[in-house]
Amino acid sequence: QVQLVESGGGLVQAGGSLRLSCAASGRPFSYYAMGWFRQAPGKERDFVASISPSSGTTYYADSVKGRFTISRDNAMNRVYLQMNSLKPEDTAVYYCAAGSLASRQFGAYAYWGQGTQVTVSS
Repeated sequence: QVQLVESGGGLVQAGGSLRLSCAASGRPFSYYAMGWFRQAPGKERDFVASISPSSGTTYYADSVKGRFTISRDNAMNRVYLQMNSLKPEDTAVYYCAAGSLASRQFGAYAYWGQGTQVTVSS
């Protein structure tokens, strides 16, 4: 198993930026594809971005493409989500997840962090 802990959430004005970080422990980090999902109040948990174990493949939700960037540092056992040009619609709890391959699907990820709140004010 792998334990995931997100950090970096907070309150930011529309148009601002945040960088989320997810620290992994318990298993070799480089084995896992990593993903970011988000869930707003009253909404389903939605895919945001994913990255393959060696960073060769990335996927993004259309709603964040061009604004968010997923990256990973396997030596540091971390995955990041750089979020630029934030909109109020980006407000949600953001979760990182680990799975066997990069995917847009919730079910592809076996391990999840506790989430970190991102609030974008208008």
